[in-house]
Amino acid sequence: MAVEAGKRAGSIDGVDLQALFKEAGLAAFVAFGLAISVVGVRTVTIPGGLGLEYRWEWVVIAVAAVFIGRFVLAFRRETRSPARRAEREATMDRIGAGVQKVARIAGPLLFIFAVALPWMPFSNRYIVDIATLVLTYIMLGWGLNIVVGLAGLLDLGYVAFYAVGAYSYALIAIHFDLSFWICLPLAGLFAALFGVLLGFPVLRLRGDYLAIVTLGFGEIIRVVLLNWYELTRGPDGLSGIPRPSFFGLPFSRRVQEGSDTFHTFFGIDYTSMQRIVFLYYLILALALITNFFTMRIRRLPVGRAWEALREDEIACRSLGINPTNTKLTAFAIGAMFGGFAGSFFATRQGFISPESFTFVESAVILAIVVLGGMGSQIGVVIASVLLIGGTELFRELEQFRMLAFGGAMVAIMVWRPRGLLAHRDPTLRLGAAAKGGGP
Repeated sequence: MAVEAGKRAGSIDGVDLQALFKEAGLAAFVAFGLAISVVGVRTVTIPGGLGLEYRWEWVVIAVAAVFIGRFVLAFRRETRSPARRAEREATMDRIGAGVQKVARIAGPLLFIFAVALPWMPFSNRYIVDIATLVLTYIMLGWGLNIVVGLAGLLDLGYVAFYAVGAYSYALIAIHFDLSFWICLPLAGLFAALFGVLLGFPVLRLRGDYLAIVTLGFGEIIRVVLLNWYELTRGPDGLSGIPRPSFFGLPFSRRVQEGSDTFHTFFGIDYTSMQRIVFLYYLILALALITNFFTMRIRRLPVGRAWEALREDEIACRSLGINPTNTKLTAFAIGAMFGGFAGSFFATRQGFISPESFTFVESAVILAIVVLGGMGSQIGVVIASVLLIGGTELFRELEQFRMLAFGGAMVAIMVWRPRGLLAHRDPTLRLGAAAKGGGP
């Protein structure tokens, strides 16, 4: 009787509070170790050099916030019934399905808004630059969505194809003096070749093992770019990368004798926004091509084979689908779009170095795909706007910016573990195919 009374005293509605306090205390202890180096100490400029400033009050706030937050989440987890949890998931799936249906209707409106964005009254160079960056990550997310979302292959080294495309474009444009429109497809082909080279050694791997191998591949590419100084200039990077032109009309203030530039040909005054707006429309066109290609190919036999491979590889083999060729096509096509995005990155920046292609980039791109909902095209758009564009909202927080970014990601994953738009309709319904007389 005394034991039962003790249990009742240490619990509420059957929830073991002692276990919850222990769980929250462990999380707070980990937060304490991280907070000391992240927010507890920072370097400041003092006469004669650098000094350290200690901010223990920030450490206390961080530990207290983690303890309270973890306790609340754990208590909510234990008190939520399975029926309520299932009902909530069903509700969120219905919301996701509704968002996707609305997106099909609102797609033309969003396209019109994207086209008109540079000419909006509130638009300026900063907004166009942010929109260009967001579109770049949308294109990268759609490319990785082929590998992760459709084929179900966890790839942590996608930045390698991004780097191959950027360096292929830069080296070809610099050494062979070819235009952007010729170097763009070549960069995509080189990236697709590397995708096939990656696919061959990892065909028998899956899950975490595949993720580790792809992570190693991404690091191999970065180390090669860093040490092959004769070709890539190593940590010094490649500069002077040619800019794209508008059908042979460069965006330049200087006018060479016997040739026209963009502003002289159209008889307008030169402004630096002309090149910025052109790059925005260029990445918008590339992103739309990526989306159109993905939506079309997922309805073809190879696209349906990707989705079948994602659901059950053994069933694919029993149906006569070759998993080897299926994986290779997913890696190659996904890598090709990563190469296209890399070539755009190189021509937009005019300078590239290995520091631009670290594992963090792969993690951000994968986070966009996972948070948006694997296999969801509109989910990638929403996640890119939130993670890339939304990060600018925290710019005034300075050193706490990445903490806010990480906190937002954790909140989203706690709220929607399967992604914002986890609802996924099958590409082909057997009943619909039978009614239509299809196979």
